[in-house]
Amino acid sequence: MGYYDQDYENYNAKRQKGNRGGWFLAGLVGAVLGGLLMLFAFPAFSNFLPYDMNLGGEDDQQQEGTAELTGPVKNVAVNVNTAITGIVDDVSEAVVGVVNLQEAGFWNETGEAGTGSGVIYKQEGDNAFVVTNHHVIAGASQVEISLSDGTRIPAEILGSDVLTDLAVLRVDSEKITKVAQFGDSDKVKPGEPVIAIGNPLGLQFSGSVTQGIISGTERAIPIDENGDGLVDWNAEVLQTDAAINPGNSGGALINMDGKVIGINSMKIAQAAVEGIGLSIPANHAIPIIEDLENYSEVRRPYMGIGMRSLNEVSSYHKQQTLKLPEDTNNGVIVMSVAPISPAAQAGLQEFDVITEFAGEEVKDIIDLRKILYTKNVGDTVEFNFYRNGEKQTGKMKLGEEDMLGG
Repeated sequence: MGYYDQDYENYNAKRQKGNRGGWFLAGLVGAVLGGLLMLFAFPAFSNFLPYDMNLGGEDDQQQEGTAELTGPVKNVAVNVNTAITGIVDDVSEAVVGVVNLQEAGFWNETGEAGTGSGVIYKQEGDNAFVVTNHHVIAGASQVEISLSDGTRIPAEILGSDVLTDLAVLRVDSEKITKVAQFGDSDKVKPGEPVIAIGNPLGLQFSGSVTQGIISGTERAIPIDENGDGLVDWNAEVLQTDAAINPGNSGGALINMDGKVIGINSMKIAQAAVEGIGLSIPANHAIPIIEDLENYSEVRRPYMGIGMRSLNEVSSYHKQQTLKLPEDTNNGVIVMSVAPISPAAQAGLQEFDVITEFAGEEVKDIIDLRKILYTKNVGDTVEFNFYRNGEKQTGKMKLGEEDMLGG
């Protein structure tokens, strides 16, 4: 209840005595119009208020203090069983750890010199066969494989190949439960999703799974196996951005069909390079694996020469020492010839320059080896060469390779 000045109230009453009905009617109409205006304008006006106005009934009042719902509530079920988890379930037990044991110390005690990964690719009777990298088992006095449940069993090295960085092991098959299948690496395309399984950073991370894509195919990586600073071979590999770290070497690169399309071999570990993993294509690895399994070595054709690429020597020696035509810039220089070798029997001599072999142009040492290794031991091939500036032709029956020889 308010307080009013009595004299002021009486004064207004006297002034309005003769017009009381008109003012009352005007006031009534104004009140009605104001009420209607507020009724229609309030919903829009409420959007500008600094607080919420609850105009609902009981149901709305019960939701005070809860988040505003803009739609109906739905229960969402997430299926975590994907194609990838299925592939991992099928293949992971076929990917094992490989432990390199070497003798060291005063008592020549055997200890772990390193660990890597391997893939069980075949089971035959009482034996199972594992492919891994040559550098994983290099220098080992003993080798063990570690299964997915942590069980370790001894392994026998059947053979290894430095040039392709592959090795084959044989183990007792009693505890082997899964065998991986090879896929066709020639059909792999850039952008295709892949999975890498291995043991990065040691066996405590055994069975690690990473996912990525094929970043490139037919990548050529220079290899210097004898440490003379010269490239001995270009390894053709698959490039992937699936994480491949130390310890992943020898593990599996798997496509979405659950097939092994590559044996992970190395990682470019430079500060400026990230996400580049390399894998030996399955189609390149399979014939190497078969030779190692059956012969304990890779049976490559052999010429019996020491070589140097022509593009590595100066223009002076090309013309003055070798007496080559000015337009001859590609080829392989014969630096030495092994006695009783195929090259010696074919009549090759020091400083001959081979420019064509088996009907194909020879650009350098890598080119000659690539052509040579497509042939078989015992094949007879024709070749062109320069001697004292004169172009000549010869024939050679290929023998069995002397490691890293021509």
